[in-house]
Amino acid sequence: MDIVAPDGRNRAAFCKLFKDYYSELDCDEDIEHLLDEYVLADYAAGLLSIAVAREGDAACGFVIWQVDARENEWCLKEGMGTVRELYVAPAARQKGMGSALVRYAEGDLAAQGADTLYVLPAEGSQAFFLSLGYAEADEYCEETDCNFFYKQV
Repeated sequence: MDIVAPDGRNRAAFCKLFKDYYSELDCDEDIEHLLDEYVLADYAAGLLSIAVAREGDAACGFVIWQVDARENEWCLKEGMGTVRELYVAPAARQKGMGSALVRYAEGDLAAQGADTLYVLPAEGSQAFFLSLGYAEADEYCEETDCNFFYKQV
């Protein structure tokens, strides 16, 4: 498995994976608008980072992360690092790819100076983040309808 930036051929693969991800979440968002106006624009502006996992020629997952800062539209915990989005295509699940993507993002967040990380796990993914060393807090996020999970790095 390789983890690469979403540039060149990986950009189109990332966009397809992102659309698959949001379709799987069954969100009623305008995915094209969200992708173009927020995710890719923030990536181009250096406000967030993205990596794509590839197995051979196939892109099979991605992770989006950032250090929260006031200039980011998504800034819940200024100065803390967050894994904002994580997706592994169904055929590639249960092979360690999600863990590898999170560790990759965590390494970059630590290199950027974030010593506390948080995630807001989607329903059903709490055990995954617990297995990676995150601890559930009693702090609730209304916007995502879940508790914060924290990890020190």
